Amino acid sequence: MSTLLGRVSSWHRPMMWTAAVMAAMAVVSAGGLVFDDRVLLGAPIWLKPFKFAVSIAAYCVTWAWLLTLLRRGRRTANRISTGLVVIFGVEYAIIVAQVIRGRASHFNASTTFDSALFLIMGVSIAALWTATLILTILLLRTKIADPAARWAFLLGAIVSLVGIGLGALMLGPTGEQAQAMREGRPTGFIGAHSVGVTDGGPAMPVTGWSTTGGDLRIPHFVGMHALQALPLLVLALTLLARRFARLRNDAVRTRLVLVAGFGYAGLVVLVTWQALRGQALIHPDARTLIAFAALVLVVVLGAFVALNPPSRDRSLAPR
Repeated sequence: MSTLLGRVSSWHRPMMWTAAVMAAMAVVSAGGLVFDDRVLLGAPIWLKPFKFAVSIAAYCVTWAWLLTLLRRGRRTANRISTGLVVIFGVEYAIIVAQVIRGRASHFNASTTFDSALFLIMGVSIAALWTATLILTILLLRTKIADPAARWAFLLGAIVSLVGIGLGALMLGPTGEQAQAMREGRPTGFIGAHSVGVTDGGPAMPVTGWSTTGGDLRIPHFVGMHALQALPLLVLALTLLARRFARLRNDAVRTRLVLVAGFGYAGLVVLVTWQALRGQALIHPDARTLIAFAALVLVVVLGAFVALNPPSRDRSLAPR
């Protein structure tokens, strides 16, 4: 345990301190959910700060760990990561400030001040994407001994980058907003989470995702957290290899990670397609179900092939 704590203490400190602050803010936001009964656009007003705190904490811990793998460009990566800490601080401060004011932080163009705050958030997201791209490129150039881990880190970072970018789908005005602006009666909002319905309608608990229409937060969330899901898969495979000899074969674990990466990327595409068609996650139509079934079938078959390699690969497995 002391060895593990020693390693963690050497991770990028600004990232780790930010993760700690976000963990504390998640607790504060949870308290807000319990004691503050205000509702904004159909959701508890402290739900957004809670979700952002958890997401930012996970992002910071993951990249603080991945930075330890870099062999080249570590100084550049450390500086970029410190810049990311500033970006997260500004963005989260705006979200909390707007909660205190009882105002929406996203898509809010009802006043000059609100518009300025959302513009700052938009610039911050663009900077976040660019910084993550640079960190991903540095990771791509890093040699990692375990091929399964290497592919998990790379695919996780790439899919996560796509997931962050999918947030841009929410920024354009909806058809209703565009029509209102043409008629000279702006709604005070530009952009939305939902597709086919207005924000603030019936929603799923905890996530707040729409249950009556498409929700672009879903592909954004699913894609962004590939950065945690795929490395966790490698960790699970490594632990399982202690009990199952077949998983001790590097080639087998690598193929399983590649299959999982394909399946995860396919899931991001699927939920994006579903959301853009104005369809709620929990109410898929026949086309969505068929596409999902096909994806599951391909992943299951891929996993079967990965676990039953050609004889030349089997010979590499420890006996």
